[in-house]
Amino acid sequence: MSRSAPPRSIRLRRSVLSVPAVNRRALEKTHKLDCDAIIFDLEDSVAVERKTEARDNLKAFFSGPALTAKERIIRVNALSSSFGNADLDLVLELEPDAILLPKVDEPQDIMAISDRLADADAPENLRIWAMIETPRGILNAAAIAEAGRTAGSRLDCFVVGLNDLRKETGVLPQPGRTYLVPWLMQVVLAVRAYGLDAIDSVFNDFKDMGSLESECSQGRAMGFDGKMLIHPNQIECANYCFGPNGEAITEAEAIIAAFADPASEGLNVVNLGGRMVERLHLVQAQGLVHKARLIAERKTTR
Repeated sequence: MSRSAPPRSIRLRRSVLSVPAVNRRALEKTHKLDCDAIIFDLEDSVAVERKTEARDNLKAFFSGPALTAKERIIRVNALSSSFGNADLDLVLELEPDAILLPKVDEPQDIMAISDRLADADAPENLRIWAMIETPRGILNAAAIAEAGRTAGSRLDCFVVGLNDLRKETGVLPQPGRTYLVPWLMQVVLAVRAYGLDAIDSVFNDFKDMGSLESECSQGRAMGFDGKMLIHPNQIECANYCFGPNGEAITEAEAIIAAFADPASEGLNVVNLGGRMVERLHLVQAQGLVHKARLIAERKTTR
């Protein structure tokens, strides 16, 4: 496999499993799971009377054996809520890879948490993920993404929350997500404009694997980087649908080799088997090959 280096920002985020921090057994099982990232949830999946218990569970879990080859994200309650400050204190103590903010409505939500993390001298590699799950969040997606490119911002990824969005708009949960696709594409366009990642929303029926595969394939076709999951049984499907297949890897390596040929030096377009390939396709090919390499390397560390 070619060793051409793509941009360093590329991460594996095919499968992003949400785990309730109140569930100790589920927390321990995460060590053996083949997902790319874990969202440790302190928000929706935790009842009000168990918020403190969830934080204590998470503190105990992080003090144990470290997760390997998985991104660690903590979803906090709204910082304006009575639980927000305690959740943020826990994030600063545990230093995960990212903090996931619920119901991000406007750029100020991102800048406010960026300022608080800076004031607390949080490590620079502690990133911000944003749940886009309200009508205002969808309408302001581009402005929120742009805020991620301002000085001091740590914004790294959007996660779409369709359950809340359906609730607030009245759109029914129909197969194919027909009336939601324009909003989903608006999110993808926003993140691509500003160099962020986008994670597709959860699929609620974890026993319906056929419909899950259809929705994962749809999300991949729309340009999402991966899918938020609610059950370990969904991991394999998401990894397959959002991962590069053998045919795509072979084609990407051929593109890289074609541009590496001395005869192609200085050319922006090359002839690859009768097909004209532009240099922009080289960047895409390098990214795909790099993802394939990351997947192979992650398998060796599990």
